[in-house]
Amino acid sequence: MTTDEALMLEFQRGSREALDELFARYREPLYGFYRRRLSIPERAEDLTQETFLVVIRATERYEPRALVRTWLYGIALKLLAAERRRQARNAPAEQGREPAAEDASDGAIWVRQALSRLDSSEREILMLREYEQLSYAEIASLLRLPVNTVRSRLFRSRMALREYLEPAGKEARNAQQ
Repeated sequence: MTTDEALMLEFQRGSREALDELFARYREPLYGFYRRRLSIPERAEDLTQETFLVVIRATERYEPRALVRTWLYGIALKLLAAERRRQARNAPAEQGREPAAEDASDGAIWVRQALSRLDSSEREILMLREYEQLSYAEIASLLRLPVNTVRSRLFRSRMALREYLEPAGKEARNAQQ
């Protein structure tokens, strides 16, 4: 199997098939990234497409210094920040349901609520690690933080999440008895 970096270099040389393969590999993970953070599924799909438009436009500037995956999530984070700024400007018009709220189990709702209580930087690090499965080094590169800072924030966010979830777990156990 060809590495993502080799595919990107092939795409730089004009291979449409290489871009198609990268799209096939990363469409669903990037959609999930946006879907977990946005309330409107259509915007998550749009931003997934926009991520690849940025890739196409930035092809000439790509250098294989970092993993393609890290580069893609870096683009995704920037697009997400722009989307959040846009939503903040239009806040009254776009009040809606929570991200991925439909068909959510009680456990998923509790986790989502607990995540929302975390500090935004700790929440993002936790989501990048647990949902996107990025390594500590990838997260550090992406957020421009030392690896040890990523480790400590991840530890703190896991402990805080655990604390927020313990009462919910106790309530569920008590309700079942």
